[in-house]
Amino acid sequence: MTKILITGGAGFIPGSLAAELAKNPDYFIVIVDNFLTGKKKNIPKGKNIRFIKCDVNDYLDIAPVMTSHRFDFVFHYAAVVGVKRTLANPTLVLHDLQGIKNILRLCKNTGVRRVFYSSSSEVYGEPVEMPQHEQTTPLNSRLPYAIVKNAGEAFCKAFQDEFDLDYTIFRFFNTYGPLQSTDFVMSRFLRAASRNEAITIYGDGLQTRTFCYISDNLEATISCLEKDLFVNDVINMGNDQQTHIVDLAKLLIKKTKSKSKLEFLPPLAEGDMKRRQPDITKMKKVLNRELISLEDGIDLLLEKIKF
Repeated sequence: MTKILITGGAGFIPGSLAAELAKNPDYFIVIVDNFLTGKKKNIPKGKNIRFIKCDVNDYLDIAPVMTSHRFDFVFHYAAVVGVKRTLANPTLVLHDLQGIKNILRLCKNTGVRRVFYSSSSEVYGEPVEMPQHEQTTPLNSRLPYAIVKNAGEAFCKAFQDEFDLDYTIFRFFNTYGPLQSTDFVMSRFLRAASRNEAITIYGDGLQTRTFCYISDNLEATISCLEKDLFVNDVINMGNDQQTHIVDLAKLLIKKTKSKSKLEFLPPLAEGDMKRRQPDITKMKKVLNRELISLEDGIDLLLEKIKF
C-alpha cells in the first residue's frame, strides 16, 4: 500500500485532495493539521484515512508522525493563508519557514520518494509579463506570504541538489470549490450574494484574476503523482481565462438571482495585484482537455453547496 502524508489537510485544497486520493483503496492517507485556519468538516472520512492533530512547524510534533509511518509521498500544503490574515500576521507567516524545513528534513531522512510543495501565484508579485510562465517570469515577491513560498521553492531545489530528494512545485492560482472558506474572493462574494448582502469590492474592481474549479486542480495534481510528471520541476496550476473582479460579482449575482448591490471600498494598501494570468501549457498537457469554464464551474459549485 502506498502511504501518503498531506499537511494542512483540514484546508480547502488539501482536504479535497485527500478525499479524491482516498477513492483509491491502494492509498493510505494520513492528514495532519493544527486547525489554525483549517476546519474539521474538511477532513474526509474513510477506512484508508487517518487524521492526526499536529503542527508541522513544531519538529517534535511532526517528527514522530513521519518516522513511524515512513511515507512514500508527502504533499506539503500547510500554511497560513488569506490576504488579510497574512498581512496582519507577518511573523506568523514567516514561522512557516520552519515547517518547510521540518518536512523536507524528515522527508530526506525517512525515505520519502517525492514531496509535492504548494507554492503560490503570489511569488510572481506584480506581473512583468503575461501570461506568467514558470521559467521566464521573474519571481518578484515582496509580501511575507509570497517570500515564504518563494523560499520554500528554494528549499525544495536545495534538498534535491544536496540530498537527491525529488520534488514537484505547484504554483496555485485562484482555485475554488465547495470546501473553500470565505477568506477568498469567490466564496466571499457567493456568500454575500446568497444572503442578498452588499458585495464589497476593493478599488474599482478592474483587477483581473483567473478562477480554476477544484476538480481540474485535483485531476492535474493526481496525474503528476501517478504518472511521474514534472519531477524536480515547477507547474502553474490554475485557469488562464482572466475575469475582472467586478464582472465576477455581477456574474454571481446573476447566477444566484441575488438582490445584492456592489459596494466599492478604498483599494487595499498592499497585496491586491492588478493582474493574474498563468501560462498553463504544462497543465493543459497533463489534462489533455480544456479546463472548466468559469460559468460552468460556478454552476457545479452551486449544485454542491447549501446556503
